Formats: sequence, C-alpha cells, structure tokens
Amino acid sequence: MIWLSEMLMQNQDLESFEQLLELVRERAREGERFLSSDVRPPFPDTPMDWEERIEAAFTSASG
Repeated sequence: MIWLSEMLMQNQDLESFEQLLELVRERAREGERFLSSDVRPPFPDTPMDWEERIEAAFTSASG
C-alpha cells in the first residue's frame, strides 16, 4: 500500500495537483495495488473533489 503522505514526502519537488496525479498514475503502473489518501495535497490548485480525482487516476492507470 502506498500512502499519499509518503508520496508527497518522497517527492517534495512537486508543484501542482496535476503533477501529483501523474505520479499517482506512475505508481499504479509500477504495480502498487492500494492507495490511501491520508492527507489533503498542499497545492493551490487542489480541487474540492481531490480524493475522487486521485482515486480515478490510480484505478485508471492500474486497470
């Protein structure tokens, strides 16, 4: 399982929510099977539906 907080700590160079979504897709393609959205992403462009968008990015890339 990958935790969103862990991904953010390991990739402090991320500058936007869109960059985070691409990282989420990449991790799913690498074989991660589960994702926990344990923290709200700290980016100014983080949308209100951020949890749904992260989940959609993860499942679409791993499927």
